[in-house]
Amino acid sequence: MAYHTKLEFVWDKEEALYGLGSHEEGVLNLRGTHQYLYQQNMKAVVPVLVSTNGYGIVVDSYSTMKFHDDIHGSYIWTDMDSEMDYYFVYGPGFDQIVKNYRYLTGKAPLLPKWTFGYVQSKERYKTQEELISVIKEYRQRQIPLDLIVLDWRSWTGGDLWGGQKSFDPERFPNPTEMMEKIHKLNAKLMVSIWPIMNNEGPNHLEMKQKGYLLGNKATYDAFNEEARNIYWKQANEGIFSHGTDAWWCDCTEPFEADWFGEIKLEPEERLFINTQEAKKYLDPGYINAYSLLHSKGLYENQRQTTERKRVVNLTRSSFAGQQKYSTITWSGDIAANWETMRNQIADGLNMCVTGIPYWTLDIGAFFVSNRDQWFWDGDYQEGCEDLGYRELYVRWLQYGAFLPMFRSHGTDTPREVWRFGEPGTPFYDTLVKYIKLRYRLLPYIYSVAGWVTHQDYTMMRTLAFDFRNDPNTYNVNDQYMFGPSFLVNPVTDPMYYESGSVEIEGVAKKRSVYLPAGTEWYDFWTNQRHRGGQTIEAHADLETMPLYVRAGSIVPIGPTIQYTAEESNDPLEIHVFKGKDGSFLLYDDEGDTYEYEKGAYATITLRWEDQNNCLVIEDRQGTYPGMKMSMKLLLIIIDGGKENVDQKNITYNGEQTIIDF
Repeated sequence: MAYHTKLEFVWDKEEALYGLGSHEEGVLNLRGTHQYLYQQNMKAVVPVLVSTNGYGIVVDSYSTMKFHDDIHGSYIWTDMDSEMDYYFVYGPGFDQIVKNYRYLTGKAPLLPKWTFGYVQSKERYKTQEELISVIKEYRQRQIPLDLIVLDWRSWTGGDLWGGQKSFDPERFPNPTEMMEKIHKLNAKLMVSIWPIMNNEGPNHLEMKQKGYLLGNKATYDAFNEEARNIYWKQANEGIFSHGTDAWWCDCTEPFEADWFGEIKLEPEERLFINTQEAKKYLDPGYINAYSLLHSKGLYENQRQTTERKRVVNLTRSSFAGQQKYSTITWSGDIAANWETMRNQIADGLNMCVTGIPYWTLDIGAFFVSNRDQWFWDGDYQEGCEDLGYRELYVRWLQYGAFLPMFRSHGTDTPREVWRFGEPGTPFYDTLVKYIKLRYRLLPYIYSVAGWVTHQDYTMMRTLAFDFRNDPNTYNVNDQYMFGPSFLVNPVTDPMYYESGSVEIEGVAKKRSVYLPAGTEWYDFWTNQRHRGGQTIEAHADLETMPLYVRAGSIVPIGPTIQYTAEESNDPLEIHVFKGKDGSFLLYDDEGDTYEYEKGAYATITLRWEDQNNCLVIEDRQGTYPGMKMSMKLLLIIIDGGKENVDQKNITYNGEQTIIDF
């Protein structure tokens, strides 16, 4: 028997709700709203709600769902289930809720260190010569880069679509040699693959002959284990065996029925026609689960093939439990305008609060210009030649530097840094500044990634994670915490140029920032100290995205490097922001194997004792192959203002060290 089911709620008046995945609306607090939960381009579903009253709800259903907290009532409705099945998850802290969610649904494996570097992508690099030339240009300009992406049509011909998992021998005549060259340049390659295949290509024919296609005769049946194994065999033989490093699993919904026409349909109509299309080929009770199974097949088969490369899967859909398959969800084919960028902040926060740790987007948006189709809705016909787009792109990249994956991608216009100017010009210099900052923060970022795996932590954090006792944070939808220390405040309005390079006059170069109560805050750029519990007007010229560090933070900052695996003899800087006791667990391992699962990693606990004005560096715990036995450290103690900084150089040999200031 199958039923519609309904789980009804009575909320506290002041209770805020988050979660349900990444959608298009830019809504953070879900109170007083509704949401339709089905997989679609720009919609990624995770049926998890998290409440500021200290609990979560995990709905155990793969069917289409609706959430309502409006005139129709407060409830979650499921389209087809044998019974209503859900879990109440107590915290009360959000970190404990996430930990319990992952206990139910699976731990998140650690992504390789290079995943947290800069990712250059566009639609599309067409040849191996072009891929390699772009990497060389980054190296020549000394702009950091770790990963370049090969988007669709790596295969022969234009009609085989992404399910044909192989390289065109004319444009990629020697893929193994290509990968050797890319690796010698200290870069990695991600390749786009699709679950859809057609036009009688070799992969398509094999799936069809074995009966492993769904009813549309183009999409492989990811619910069938043997079909998943065949899909991996094809991907391995055609792509992975040549030395590629990562997967881009595009179109993992995989059925679309409204991706056409000049007019965007009403939400209810989109819900109906898209779910009806999917129901033609999928059991209605499992309509939301395709990407979960697709990701499972890729992860498990790569792990069986090699333990020397960690699985990386950038995918357009998500579901509860998908984190255990090393996925990063991106927000789909968004359009370039300020409203879209603003909405993305809340969308990403609602994804990550569910327990899915890795989320990203197309920096600069996928569609940049405006065309006849409703979704091709960018504001910039001249692309990167438009000074208005250059400003938007700079602001988007500043924001992207504080996302779990830092990735530029899109169509209509090139995305390489030098397309936005040359050295000495403000757009170029600012882009380089933030890419370099991302790399300097890698010791902090990779440590936080280690916590995600070992402690079920969350990297990208709605303010209620850390300031649930401050109700003023509940509806702040354009600020967030990145790890335990950084308050990130993207600039989401133009200050210099409108579309068409039209100069804007009289706009203050500031944005409002709420500093949560219960702590003091430091301006990262000036070290100026502010009390919490207030809204300030923060300096926000083109070069400056307002960035604050909470008192008591210990932030490890590395030297300037060109790729994540680069060795440097410069010291690791340990920045301590005075005002509270604080601690930081510095994590490291060899970066791209699964030996960490066997204990091959090292941690160092750093503790700041504010009253005693001393930093305690505990004994190092653990070891891994290639680990440096001693480290040069530059200790920087910050107490508000550039002049109030104390520094000491030490050498740390793995044993407890106490430094008084």
